[in-house]
Amino acid sequence: MDEHDVVIVGARCAGSPLAMMLANAGLDVCVVDQARFPSDTLSTHIIQAHGSAILERLGVRRTLLDLGATEIERFTLINDDVRIDGGPGPDDVPPLCVRRVTLDDVLIQAAEGAGAEVRTRTRVTGLTQDEGRVVGVETGDGPIRARLVVGADGMRSNVAEWAGAEEYHVVPGGRMMAVAYFEGVTDMAGHLRIGRVGDNAFIAAPADGGQYMVGVGISLSETATFTADREASFDRGLRAWPELADLIAGSTRVGPIKMITEWHSFFREAAGPGWALLGDAGHFKDFTPGQGISDAFRQAEHLAPAIIAGLGSDMDGELRHWWAWRDADAWDMYWFAADLGSPGGSTPLETRVLRNVSRRPDGALELFKVFDHQIPPSELFTRPRLLLASLQSLVDRPGQIGPTLREVVAAAKEERRRERARPSSTEPLRLPARIGAA
Repeated sequence: MDEHDVVIVGARCAGSPLAMMLANAGLDVCVVDQARFPSDTLSTHIIQAHGSAILERLGVRRTLLDLGATEIERFTLINDDVRIDGGPGPDDVPPLCVRRVTLDDVLIQAAEGAGAEVRTRTRVTGLTQDEGRVVGVETGDGPIRARLVVGADGMRSNVAEWAGAEEYHVVPGGRMMAVAYFEGVTDMAGHLRIGRVGDNAFIAAPADGGQYMVGVGISLSETATFTADREASFDRGLRAWPELADLIAGSTRVGPIKMITEWHSFFREAAGPGWALLGDAGHFKDFTPGQGISDAFRQAEHLAPAIIAGLGSDMDGELRHWWAWRDADAWDMYWFAADLGSPGGSTPLETRVLRNVSRRPDGALELFKVFDHQIPPSELFTRPRLLLASLQSLVDRPGQIGPTLREVVAAAKEERRRERARPSSTEPLRLPARIGAA
């Protein structure tokens, strides 16, 4: 019988770190993934400082640097005519930018090195259950039984579907993202650029392999027009931010322009009898602030001790507490990402809020700490500061007092709604009793 303590479905940036942590603790772990590695996948490639620190604790950060991963020493945020330049603090482990074809392969090798059994090119076809509890997975090569199944198989998670995990606090996607790589960019210094210029959003940074990553976000309503001629549309979108367009002028695009057009933000039920969801499988947010990879590491580092404790006592209880932690931990960044990635141009209030941050002596460092999960957005964007920005935005554009006033009122209502819905990190969530058909 093929039996393990834990089987993890998905070997990329969520599954492999968890496997490494569990294997290092002496657990019998099996990781399965249908992909052949090394292989790329669509991503912003940004690993925030707290994620970079986890890679260091796992002992793989040096390996990634040796393979050409770029340390981010500086960031620029552009919001039309507002510019904020900054970087990590002196005590921060610098963020990284690395292609997934490199990152995921390194993580898989590290998981194997820790003692996890990794089976690539293995397709999982369903969950095995016994009296309403998941007890393993079915694969094309036969069943694998385990005391816990972890779905780390991305935002379109099969494990989530088979388990019947429901979504909540859903936010429709605002933009499609098109990502391309370029070779021959002369400035490959560790500079992350995030922009919102007109109706378009941008994220760009040098990665490994001498390649420069550029992501252009276009309102989802423009998807059909963009895809009709994606190369011309990508170039046209890029020209909206002349600084970025000039940076890659004369370089050569490598490979196709990859796109994500069908997505939305969500929380999913994170655990049930014999199963759990990790990373994008359980929680997906707008990609504009580049949080997904670091979120996966962060969640894995908290899930591993919960699993270890649960195998020795009450697994359902441990997973329930971890689920509550995940929701509370992700809450503020979830809405910050949704606001940052909302479609259309910047509003008067949004512009004024960021302008005020740019004028604060420590505004850039505070913004970095928000992106890095060190402080919640509410600590930078306090109510008194938002009130001041609201009044200033009315003065900034006197010809738009009506629309601006409506925006201010809507923003205040939305803030109250979010605060009422805020989850508690101390109140365990109810585990669903159902299990979907395998």
